[in-house]
Amino acid sequence: MRNTRMQESEKKGCTIRFEPSGLKIKVPAGTVILEAAHKAGAYLTSICGGDGYCGKCTVVIDAGQFQSRPTTLLTADEMRENVVLACQTKVLSDMIITVPKSHTLETSQILMDSDAHRFSELAGEVQAGVFTFDPLVRKLYVEMSQPTVRDHTADHERLYLGIRQQIDAPIMQTGYRVLQRLPRLLQDSDYKATVTIGRRGQTTEVIDVEAGDHSKRNFAVAVDLGTTTVVAHLMDLAEATTLDTEATYNSQINFGEDYIRRIIYAEQNDAFDEMQNRIVGDLNNLIVTLATRQRIDLRDITTVICAGNTAMVHFLLNLDSTRIRREPYVASASFVPPIRAAEVGIQISKRGLLYCLPSVAAYVGSDIVAGVLKTRIFTKEGISLLADIGTNGEVVLGNKDWLVCASSSAGPAFEGSGVKHGMRAGSGAIEKLCFGRDGFIEYKTIGDAPPVGICGSGLLDTLAALLTEGIIDRTGRFRADGHPGLTEGDEGKQFRLVEASNNHHEITITQADIDNLIRSKAGVFASIKVLMESTQTKAQDLDTVYLAGGFGNFLNVGRAVTIGMLPDVPPEKIQFVGNTSIAGAKTVLLSRKALEAAEEIASSMTYFDLMSHPGYMDEFTRANFLPHTDLSLFPSVTLGKA
Repeated sequence: MRNTRMQESEKKGCTIRFEPSGLKIKVPAGTVILEAAHKAGAYLTSICGGDGYCGKCTVVIDAGQFQSRPTTLLTADEMRENVVLACQTKVLSDMIITVPKSHTLETSQILMDSDAHRFSELAGEVQAGVFTFDPLVRKLYVEMSQPTVRDHTADHERLYLGIRQQIDAPIMQTGYRVLQRLPRLLQDSDYKATVTIGRRGQTTEVIDVEAGDHSKRNFAVAVDLGTTTVVAHLMDLAEATTLDTEATYNSQINFGEDYIRRIIYAEQNDAFDEMQNRIVGDLNNLIVTLATRQRIDLRDITTVICAGNTAMVHFLLNLDSTRIRREPYVASASFVPPIRAAEVGIQISKRGLLYCLPSVAAYVGSDIVAGVLKTRIFTKEGISLLADIGTNGEVVLGNKDWLVCASSSAGPAFEGSGVKHGMRAGSGAIEKLCFGRDGFIEYKTIGDAPPVGICGSGLLDTLAALLTEGIIDRTGRFRADGHPGLTEGDEGKQFRLVEASNNHHEITITQADIDNLIRSKAGVFASIKVLMESTQTKAQDLDTVYLAGGFGNFLNVGRAVTIGMLPDVPPEKIQFVGNTSIAGAKTVLLSRKALEAAEEIASSMTYFDLMSHPGYMDEFTRANFLPHTDLSLFPSVTLGKA
């Protein structure tokens, strides 16, 4: 029964069973169900991180007593069926809870960027002279002359001489443990050994020494630390090739679907260690999976390199991330020196190195630096725009002479937050939608599965279609013209996109959804406009617009222009560049010069803090129309039916 008072007998603890997984957990009475699910390892979608406004963490109470806070996010029918929001409901007794299938990560399709599959050979680009092939960590087979009465050079210095015959290494260092076992190893191997060396700034470190020739057994993992997904590529450093790729959902997602929510959760629950454990666990699972599949010994993986937003890198290293979300929005570190991977728990060679690409600011991370490196904007004469539209909308504008960047909290709506039937890109998500010639809606779902919701590209299509069909006006308001798709819902006017059937429920878009989407697209365009205005750049001045990231790969460019998310440029100027985060990381992995270039990019890029920028709110307000208050900015857009 709802809102039941807690009994004294309940204070001894309550056993919760989550179905259909059967996971159990014992918690004190009064524990919030979402917290109990976290502890039990039961995944529940929670875009808002437990603040009670996204309405995604619904569960069904099959048995037991509970207490729920009032909410407008559930219908009367749902409440009668004991559907509750897990983040707003407390446990008062032993309970059985059913987790709806929509929460299950395993049923979702991880949309690995197609670039993750195509980008399997980097040697051609490196050898073509873009960057000199010089891996950050490499193995050298060294044959040294043996000591004699006339040559009594010490073993350690003898090793250095052998290394310097092959590479330029003026500054070198060796770890104590390696130094201790070096004499016996060299004697036993007749002074024929494989030395693993790693670059630490201008210093070359002797990471390890092995007897015999193992120079061809040198592997590395490049990682895109995404807020939603983590992608890993296994590379053969000796051959400069990609052997395999794998991806997984970021298991921190239990604590909020954007990193600000995760920081708040970690602060409130002293859970920063847990955040690190989650992301390190994800990395280790990916690494072990790749190594097992390719029959590679983990001891032969000598390097991991990561690119990601600033918060994700802080979570990985367990750095203080609390000031990222508070004024003056300061990161603990933007340039992190290489460290032992084992120090953070990554399971590769015990002395292997972890590199993190440099970031620019609290809200422009190393994934964007990697994107600039990969697209080579920093070498071009003409002006380019790079946009990575995800949970945040990061944009970079510039050329070989200057680079400016900004970030706006733009993407949550396009990842399902605050949208009634919004969802991440997964099986059954509507990814394409348009009106056919007969006026009926045509759509395509991921995996051609029955529709269960709408992902980012589908939401963008929907907004553009409603505008071009004249169902909404330029302010995003529904027109009162009696269109058969317009209905009244619990939240006011809504438009029916998919009718209910035997195998799926009705899918609609509400006025609140449209308002949220317009604000999100306005955030993206306003950030672009601020950079363009600040540098006196016009749309016709743009040589190339690069769209990066998973969302960028699947959106319809014409419709993105129609709603005013992107500048109105000819389609031939727009390039989809896929997962530039991991592509840039791989480039760095294979070339020390590329790392130096990334560091130069990060240090020279000018960051615009939009929250303190005097013109941002004006630009944001003007962009809260479809496509914009100033129609001259979008000459190619044809407005909807009057």
